[in-house]
Amino acid sequence: MSKVLQIGHSPDPDDAFMFCALSHGAVKIRDFEIDHVLEDIQSLNERAMKGDLEVTAISAHAFLSVADKYWIMATGASMGEGYGPVVISKEALTIDALEGKRVAIPGEITTAALLSRIFLPKFEAVVRPFDTIFDAVDKGDADAGVIIHEGQLTYADKGYHKILDFGEQWEKETGLPLPLGLDVVRRDLGRELAVEINTAMRASIDWAYENEEEALTYSLKFGRGLERELGRRFVKMYVSDITKDMGDAGEKALRELFARAEAAGVVDKAPEFELIR
Repeated sequence: MSKVLQIGHSPDPDDAFMFCALSHGAVKIRDFEIDHVLEDIQSLNERAMKGDLEVTAISAHAFLSVADKYWIMATGASMGEGYGPVVISKEALTIDALEGKRVAIPGEITTAALLSRIFLPKFEAVVRPFDTIFDAVDKGDADAGVIIHEGQLTYADKGYHKILDFGEQWEKETGLPLPLGLDVVRRDLGRELAVEINTAMRASIDWAYENEEEALTYSLKFGRGLERELGRRFVKMYVSDITKDMGDAGEKALRELFARAEAAGVVDKAPEFELIR
């Protein structure tokens, strides 16, 4: 086996915070050299379809298509605890008013896209990179947009109206955290190494919190202009105790999400899975 281990994750503050110790060499995985592959989540989802990377962040939605290639790690999941992607518009609109309208979504196999299929009336999808959703709404290319990442904290200050927060709705209906992103490990690495990688991920998160200011400074290089305290808030929204280990609640939430995907006709059958701990 190659002594280089490729780990894919998004160039976003929360992922950067999680992976900081691994990128700085403060946490090791055996004697592997870590090659950090920084790409947007839609690109990582597409690479996972081909099994390109040994370890990668993916959308929870994307796991529906890669369950035969990857295991889900109990560590590293991004879950909204009463918050999640937000549907926004320039003018105040109701959910029902979106029927037949153009809604900008950040990629077809992102979890934001899946949640749109679950919670919104039938709409015309306008697929855009996540960081151009506001522009799509501004230019009239879409009547509404689904905002992820730090846009969830800044849309109101930019003058947009919230139509729906998927995380709020999910918690209201299920009482569970909302699975958004997962870290997965390729099955051909074998279970022993997969467990070691999961353990290293947990150690990396622990290191980031023990060295919070250093890790935050590093992560805000990927913050697209986020000021420090807002960046700290965003990081802690998606790198929480449930990120260190999703536990029974996180596993139950994943099974519920996959069951709803099946019910919505997004997938023929929800996949079975087991967690690597």
